[in-house]
Amino acid sequence: MRLRWPANEWGIVAALAVAKLLFHLVTFHGYGIFRDELYYIACGRHLAWGYVEFPPLIAVLTRAVTTLLGDSLFAIRLLPALAGAGLVVLTAMIARELGGGRFAQGLAGLAVIVVPAWMSVDHFMNTNAFEPLFWAGCIWLAIRAWNTGDSRYWLGFGVVAGLGLENKHAMLFFGFGLVGGLLLTPLRKSFAQRNLWLGGVIAALIFLPNILWQISLDWPTLEFLQNAVKYKNAILTPWQFFATELGLTVAAVPVWLAGLWFFFFHPRGKTYRALGWTYVIIFATLCVLHGKGYYLLPAYPMLLGAGGVCLEDALARRPWRWLRPALIAVMLALGAVSAPMAIPLLPVETFVRYAAWLGIENPKEERHEMGRLPQFYADMFGWRNMAEQVAAVFHGLPPEDQAHAAIFAWNYGDAGAIDYYGPGLKIPNAISGHNNYYLWGPGPSDPQVLIVIGGSREGLAGVFRDVRAAGSITEQNAMPFENNLTIWVCREPTMPLREFWPMLKHYV
Repeated sequence: MRLRWPANEWGIVAALAVAKLLFHLVTFHGYGIFRDELYYIACGRHLAWGYVEFPPLIAVLTRAVTTLLGDSLFAIRLLPALAGAGLVVLTAMIARELGGGRFAQGLAGLAVIVVPAWMSVDHFMNTNAFEPLFWAGCIWLAIRAWNTGDSRYWLGFGVVAGLGLENKHAMLFFGFGLVGGLLLTPLRKSFAQRNLWLGGVIAALIFLPNILWQISLDWPTLEFLQNAVKYKNAILTPWQFFATELGLTVAAVPVWLAGLWFFFFHPRGKTYRALGWTYVIIFATLCVLHGKGYYLLPAYPMLLGAGGVCLEDALARRPWRWLRPALIAVMLALGAVSAPMAIPLLPVETFVRYAAWLGIENPKEERHEMGRLPQFYADMFGWRNMAEQVAAVFHGLPPEDQAHAAIFAWNYGDAGAIDYYGPGLKIPNAISGHNNYYLWGPGPSDPQVLIVIGGSREGLAGVFRDVRAAGSITEQNAMPFENNLTIWVCREPTMPLREFWPMLKHYV
């Protein structure tokens, strides 16, 4: 099969990709900077071959974009917007490679645009915005290898898979699912091709630096994942997990269900049945491991591409052709209705009323107490106010105390906010025992005064003889654990902070 893309098909796909990009460029600001974006910026200032929660690629990308374009919200969110546009193109390419024509490709590309979960992840800088590109890129290369008989595509597969592993370890789920899918179908003959194994070696070599980093620090990511399942992630039954998938992809559910049908029951899909098993195996694996619902999101481009082909065939006959525009209209309507739940498009009070009108409760994938806003929205509030309140306390200290003071935060969001706004407020960077901040340590000096964001007097009194409340942080729209925080000034430590540091380690 040729790679040449007819103009009438390319024009539609390009228009959809541009529409996706413009949507995010127009709505980029939302409610403000997100908790994880603050953390990625901090990680970008401490480049390494790995981080407690993720491999190095996101930190490299964040460092690159902030170096070239600055750390404005627009600059930080440009790359995920571009990634979303790229996913539209890749999903359409999968549809075309599966035999789909103009309608199939257009439908698959449109499905990417209206999926609420992709509206969310393409709205801000995060690993999940780039992950579907790597999965979809591997899928397209695998299909090309099967369609053309050219095993050299497996070498490209290895490069893309290796880069995907440097973006997010969940790429291993994809590899596990695909290997299982191949073994369950006649495509197991692919394992006889030397280039497939060479592709695996290429992926492993690209991933190797992160593995060596993990080994050198006694596998911090495994400790993080174990703690997340034990203490943070909400435990979902298989049915709850499936219901979460329906909610995340609500505007495109008919398309991806048609994609599953295509792989398992459609005569043209029989050749590619390994991809249907890939989805099923990953779904079952995530259920067993109590993964979050969005972990499965990168598997949907292949289903959307296949669904486009299936529905193109099913609605090709004249009595059914009217369903094509009807399906598109329903998808656009569902996408429009769900958009305010995916991206902060509405003022807060309007959003609260809108969510109540829809009868939608705040989704809960973690065990934190929930506030009036979903956690994704709540985590965009209060960061500058927090930094300003801490700065006021810091500058209120006597000069001799300022010279020997440090700012301690209990989590990477609070610490990231201090680091992001700190230079403009003339305060030092924060220290924290949370995740990678723990690895960055308490700093070169031994502080005699510690400004602590949150916590209790009783907890701090065991380490400091003098603990005084010096301020407070209030933000009703933030998560409850970020609201009504006391800022403590702690003096006269009972031991040097460096000795106490190992007890502050908190991977979760």
